[in-house]
Amino acid sequence: MNLLKKLFRRRRPNFIQMLLEQARKVMEGLEALEDYLRKPTDKHARQLRQLEKEGDELRRLLIDDLNRTFVTPIDREDIFALSRDIDDVLDYAYTTVDEMTILAVQPNGYLSRMVELLREAGEEICLAVEYLMKRSSLATEHASRAKAFENRVENVYREALAELFSGPQDVEHIVEMLKLREIYRHLSNAADRGDEAANVIHDIVVKMT
Repeated sequence: MNLLKKLFRRRRPNFIQMLLEQARKVMEGLEALEDYLRKPTDKHARQLRQLEKEGDELRRLLIDDLNRTFVTPIDREDIFALSRDIDDVLDYAYTTVDEMTILAVQPNGYLSRMVELLREAGEEICLAVEYLMKRSSLATEHASRAKAFENRVENVYREALAELFSGPQDVEHIVEMLKLREIYRHLSNAADRGDEAANVIHDIVVKMT
């Protein structure tokens, strides 16, 4: 009986706050990615790597608390999925810089535009998570805006690919095309994960209403 009392007296994790901390860390990462595209230095690359590690740690803490908690404010599966999708956005932000460094790819207008839209989508996800338990109608509104930004990222992605493959000149040019395609794909994947996060938020709100 005493053991049960201790278990129920233990601090209840605030999963919404933990998800919000993850979303804010993603925002820091996307801002760092913008900084890198403006000035691709080792300093900015290291900064993004550090933020990615911090994001991973936030997710580890959330999962640990989730495994130890009997009752959660929203479905456990939704907490897990939203945490995963948010974290994936930051992972793709880091791998974008990592591969740009490895492949010696220089920033261009398409990359800058895609990242700018990703950052704006990230802001909407932050707001959606913040309002999730307070004002669900606002949460869905911001989630819908995040999805709209994802669509705009995909439009820029397709434009970038169309120009990239419009006319290969020689073998060296083809190699550069393949490198850039991989970088574009990372950002497209980041947008997809943001879209999935928005979908989970919509699902949560539907279950609550």
